[in-house]
Formats: sequence, C-alpha cells, structure tokens
Amino acid sequence: MNFSEVFKLSGLLCKFSPDGKYLASCVQYRLVVRDVNTLQILQLYTCLDQIQHIEWSADSLFILCAMYKRGLVQLRITVWSLCTKSVSYIKYPKACQQGITFTRDGRYMALAERRDCKDYVSVFVCSDWQLLRHFDTDTQDLAGIEWAPNGCVLAVWDTCLEYKVLLYSLDGRLLSAYCAYEWSLGIKSVAWSPSSQFLAVGSYDGKVRILNHVTWKMITDFEHPATITNPKIVVYKEAEKSPRLALGSLAFPPPRAAAGPLASTESKYEIASVPVALQTLKPVADRANPKIGIGALAFSPDSYFLATRNDNVPNAIWIWDIQKLRLFVVLEQLSPVRSFQWDPQQPRLAICTGGSKVYLWSPAGCVSVQVPGEGEHCPLGGTLANERLSADTHHGSFGALSGT
Repeated sequence: MNFSEVFKLSGLLCKFSPDGKYLASCVQYRLVVRDVNTLQILQLYTCLDQIQHIEWSADSLFILCAMYKRGLVQLRITVWSLCTKSVSYIKYPKACQQGITFTRDGRYMALAERRDCKDYVSVFVCSDWQLLRHFDTDTQDLAGIEWAPNGCVLAVWDTCLEYKVLLYSLDGRLLSAYCAYEWSLGIKSVAWSPSSQFLAVGSYDGKVRILNHVTWKMITDFEHPATITNPKIVVYKEAEKSPRLALGSLAFPPPRAAAGPLASTESKYEIASVPVALQTLKPVADRANPKIGIGALAFSPDSYFLATRNDNVPNAIWIWDIQKLRLFVVLEQLSPVRSFQWDPQQPRLAICTGGSKVYLWSPAGCVSVQVPGEGEHCPLGGTLANERLSADTHHGSFGALSGT
C-alpha cells in the first residue's frame, strides 16, 4: 500500500468530496482543497476563526465550515441558498442525538421539533423549503430520526428510557410501532440497510434486533456473547508482530531515550481456536452513559453483512451474515475500537482504534496496515474517509485468511 507525504491537519478534519475528486482539509483557520489524483492545492480559503467542522454539499460544489468558538446559539435553522442568495428560516428544531435527516435523492428533509413539551416532525421540500407534512410523534423524548435509503419510510426512536421505534410514511402516517421490552434502558443505535429491507436496532441489553420492511416485525435478534464457542465462526485476533533482527543487532530493547514517540509496534491477525474469551469491560452502574449495549452498527453496501460493536466488549467487532442470519466473523483488536466504516462499493470494512494503524476486513481475510506519519493517532481520525476506501489495497499482505 502506497502513502503520500504527510500534510498538516487540525482537529482531524479531512474529508473527500462525494464525487471523489477533491480532498478538503483544515489547518487552524485555513481550508485547503486538493486534487485527489495529484494532491496539488486547488483552493485555499481563510476563515474568521478556527474551523471545527466541515461538510461537503451533495454535488461536491460547496463546503460548509463551522466555527463553534464564536459562541453563537440560534433557536432556529437558517437555510442559505448559494444560487439565489435567498434565506429561509425553520423554527423549533430539537437538539437531540439525530434531529435532522435528508433523503438520499435530496428531495426531502425531515426535522425533529419540540413545541409545548411535545415532539413533532416536519417534512420539507428541499427545492423551495416549503412545508410538506407536519405531525406529532408518539414519543416521550424523541432521540433521533432517519430516512430509509429509498426515502419512503422515516424511522423515529425514543429516549433510552423508553424502548420505542416508530415507522412513518412520507405523508406522516404511522406504519408501525415496535417495542422489545420495558422498564430498562432501551435503544442505543439504529441503522438502515442500503436496500431499505432491514432496520437494525441496537439496544442496551447487548442485542441487535432486525426488523423487516414488509410487516415491520422482528425477524431475528443477534446476541453478543463474551465467549465464542461455535467452531464455524472465524475469530481474528490482532497480535504484535515480532520484529526481525539483523545480524549483529542486540537482542535486548533500546534505552528509553532511543525509543522516540514515533516508534510503533507492527501487528498482524491470527485465527484463534475456539472457545475464545473476549476482553470485557465492567461498566460503572452509577454513572451516566454506561459502557454497555450496541453503540455502533452499520450495513455493508450490498446489505450482505452487518458490523456491530458492543460497548462493554470494546475491542471486538462482530460481523453478521444477513443472508443466513448468523454470526460470520469476530475481530478482536489490541485496543478499543473507536470507529469503523464500510467501503461504499464492496464489502470491505475499515476499522480505527486511534493508533497508527488502520485495519481492513473483507470475506477474503484481514490486513493490518501501518499508516506512516507523525504522532500515534490514526490520520483517518474519528470518522473514516469512506469515499476513498475503494482505493486499491491489494499490495498489502493479508495477515490471515478465513477459509470459509
């Protein structure tokens, strides 16, 4: 795998444009736009303050830069047209986990609202920002909304204190409501399959429940045991790779002064023999946001696989076969998994643990890639640049092959 020279970066802000032609990065208050093929600087913008968030427009023509340190709070959403310079205002947005969502085709936007201690959803037409539908939701404290990829169904879920998933049509009709249990912490994460046929709901009880798009009932649930006993499941364990010593080199480690901050240990994947006991984390019960339950989940672009992370087993990633509705592979890293992202064009998963390596899994096997650069943090940051994961990685050697 080939790497470019190291570029300066602030706040891990680096994003590829949706069309894959440009790379935007931030250095303090400067925004740098490069050509992907040559990495030459195409545009250099200077903002009023340090940039803390960037976002590409869907057509790759515009970039949004947010500077939160300005300390401004507006109790409304302002929509600026970059073509006609017109301005539209939307009142009563709710500050929640995920309160705004657009359909994939960009035609509609759904917004969670809070008025008079009650939750509502407004659906807007993005072409002229006219209100299409406005309806109240049967939620105690709405936590998030998400359109299905086909734009036909809107998923709405309640606070973690109330296990409830509501499915609404585009015109605001309630299609179905789902509740798995009561009197315990409920929903922690939600994800649609790219085909819109499945809705995965991750819960604080350590299970993922799969709902189907025909009856909106649960077709199966996936548990996340701390011990893997099924011999049909492949378990990859990251292990440190022993460095090769040249002739004449000493067999003892160098002194601390010689081992600088750039030193890092190479690693590889090994196939473990079942039963395999995964490293678990005992959650602190008397604190908010306990490290339990399914904190992250994502479908592969072909909807064949589902990757999940159970927060009290922080070093492991579970990969499920959606066609056969069974556990397919488990990967256990040496460090807690911070984020993972699917390649948008093929079933290949990238994993980041915050170190100097990025890990790739596909049905063919796994590979651990050392990323060159300064410091110990992964240059991909907390959010992986999934637009470029489809780049050729066949030059890397796979640490283990699954044989399934």
